[in-house]
Formats: sequence, C-alpha cells, structure tokens
Amino acid sequence: MSDPKDLLLEGVVGSFAYGLNTADSDVDYLGVYVEPTRTFLGLHPPTRDRGTRHGRDGADATYHEVGKAMGLILSCNPTASEILWLENYTVTTDFGAELISLRSNFMTAERVRNSYFGYAMAQFRKMRNRRETVGLQDHRLAKHARHTMRLLWQGYELYTTGELRIRLPDPEPFFEFGRRMMTESGEAAAKALIDEYERKFDAATPALPKRPNEAPLEDFLQRVRRAHLD
Repeated sequence: MSDPKDLLLEGVVGSFAYGLNTADSDVDYLGVYVEPTRTFLGLHPPTRDRGTRHGRDGADATYHEVGKAMGLILSCNPTASEILWLENYTVTTDFGAELISLRSNFMTAERVRNSYFGYAMAQFRKMRNRRETVGLQDHRLAKHARHTMRLLWQGYELYTTGELRIRLPDPEPFFEFGRRMMTESGEAAAKALIDEYERKFDAATPALPKRPNEAPLEDFLQRVRRAHLD
C-alpha cells in the first residue's frame, strides 16, 4: 500500500464506481502518489515499471506515481483516467484537487477513440476466448461483455462531450448484454455492437482537441516535484 503521507488522490473504481457491481464484486481502489524528488536524483531512480504500488488492507488497489499516472492519462488510458472523474474520493489533497481540475488538458480525440476501442476489443477477445475454452456456462463471459459495452459507451461519451461519465445512467442494458453473451448468439451481438460504435464514432464531431494542452500539466508536475524535494 502507498504511504498515506504521499498520497495525492485515492478513490473507489471498477464495478462499484460504474454501478455494475454484483454480489461477487470486489471493491477496487485507484490512487496517485508522489515519490520524494530526491529519489530521482540518485543512482537508481524510479522507472515506469517501478512507479506502481499495489495493495490496500487486503483490497484490490493500484497506486501510480504522479509522473507515471500523468503519462498514462495523457495516453487516454481508460483505467488510469478514471481517477480524475470520480464522484467521490477517499483521499484528496490540494495537489490532488488541482490535478482533477486539469483533467480536460489531457484528453485528445484520436487517443480517446483508439484507447477506448483498444480496451473494449481486449475485453471482447477475452470473452471470445472463454467461450471457446470454457463454454457458455462461464459466468465471466457476462463480466467481459459488460465491460466491452461500458468502454464503448464511456469512450463515445468522452469523445462527443469532453466529459468522462464513470457511473452508468442505467446499468440494466449492460447486465442484459452480459446475459446475452452466455447464449449462442452472444458473439454476433458483441460484433454488432462494436460495428455500431465504429459507425457512431465515424459520424460524430469530437468535443476534444487534436493535441493535449501540456503547458499547465508540465507546470503542475514541476511544482509537485519542487514541493517534495525533501
């Protein structure tokens, strides 16, 4: 677990944040912490791979160092980006609140489309593989299907409105889509949904810019590093 003193942000993500939790769902946490600046000046500075910590009192939790987190969000990584759009936080510092206020500066149209589609297709491939190897009785088919649909919906909302909506307005269509994946027609339905969203993205006018606004992000990170020099 990240040291509470170096946390900038922490919140509940995953199924509970989306409104897709079931009786079997775990509570997942995501956070952003800051590494003391002096550690970057020595022989063995933190690398991108070392910039992530895991664990929180037995719960599933992932904490990214602020530099790594900002890099992931600049790439419009769906999982990392959620931390800036949650309804509530378990930890929020002044720097954390400022990072939230900067969230629109990270997002770009092409990266959002490519990243959310990429993650949705990864869920689709997992679903197809489990259909082939485990069979239609596998309950994880429904979970992969729900998250395929969620990623496409969230990506399109972000692409067309500039806002990432974490909590789904009506979870039931996502649960119904999940149940359908446990039938013979499920794979065809998933392919049809992906095709539908490709057409929707093609026809949409993006609300996001072509390039991120990096100047305020650079300024923020420099100030965080200076504040944590000692």
